[in-house]
Amino acid sequence: METMHPTLLIGPADWDATRMPRAEFDARIGALWRDFPDAAGAIVFGGSADHAALAYLTHFTPKLEPGIALIPRNGAPRLMVGGGANMLPAAKPLTWISDLVSLRPTGKTIADWIAATGAGASRRFLCMSCDSMPTRMHREMTTALDGKTATDGTAMLAARMQRKSARELGCVRVACATLRAAVAAMADAHRSNEGVTDVVLAGEHAAVRRGAQDVRTLFSLDGGRTMRPFEVPVAARVDPLQVYVAVRQFGYWAEGFVRFAGSAEVSEATHARETLQRFIAGARPGASIAPPVDGSSIGLALDEGPVTELQPGGIYSLRVASGPEIASAMVVVHDDRVEPLWVAA
Repeated sequence: METMHPTLLIGPADWDATRMPRAEFDARIGALWRDFPDAAGAIVFGGSADHAALAYLTHFTPKLEPGIALIPRNGAPRLMVGGGANMLPAAKPLTWISDLVSLRPTGKTIADWIAATGAGASRRFLCMSCDSMPTRMHREMTTALDGKTATDGTAMLAARMQRKSARELGCVRVACATLRAAVAAMADAHRSNEGVTDVVLAGEHAAVRRGAQDVRTLFSLDGGRTMRPFEVPVAARVDPLQVYVAVRQFGYWAEGFVRFAGSAEVSEATHARETLQRFIAGARPGASIAPPVDGSSIGLALDEGPVTELQPGGIYSLRVASGPEIASAMVVVHDDRVEPLWVAA
């Protein structure tokens, strides 16, 4: 689901080696070199809006300015951090990488790193999410590559990211618990006849109290036909109220659509929920996702892309729309079964 994102990310993002140890990142980088056996190194970009690839390989979440990881096949990686030299101490707890340098001068730092890899003119370098770079930064990187082969490895890495490890699943379970708490707080506020702003904020505050790094919300004033972000406070009570909530914890997202209805209504919402519940109950690894069920992979990115099949190791956000009503759930696919992680009540 596309939402507005904060200009400045302020939530907790320190690297916790007990939850996501260094060995996890070593394994991810090792898989990268197996996928690209002739690559001398990788340049990985991340900004405040899109940093899933950067976080996957380094755990680093850029707070305001972008970050760039320079990962050689042989030797220690380097992380370029925005905000100047004064930001380096603040960035250090966010990643397992110990070699942190300023983002600028971008081109010279990348050129010096390429030279240090010892790669000849025929060796290739990988670029991950580099199409998201600002134009000037991308031009500096291209100049630094000095004619060497640059391969876009973003799609290959994204495919790897869709199969979650046991530790990643643990992070998503925590995020789902926080989503559940946020929805419960919204339900309580709606039952108490609160207006739209107070209902949504009750959920956001509950998520923050549980340690959420980020909370995104959308709501509908027309029964679910359109969803909108906050532009101005809405004091009026809306019944039924359709809300979208997404929370991120330990870097991983959980999301869901919820419909709060305090009055009796003739609605298609029950039909949508029953359709989704039947699909989940009968789903098995390898099951196709087709209308009326819609799904996308979810993890370090809120939307890792649409899916047509439930793959083992995947974590998916599933939805069924019936008229303006949306039923929603999150599931994880094991080798032998599909487990619901969160289902809208």
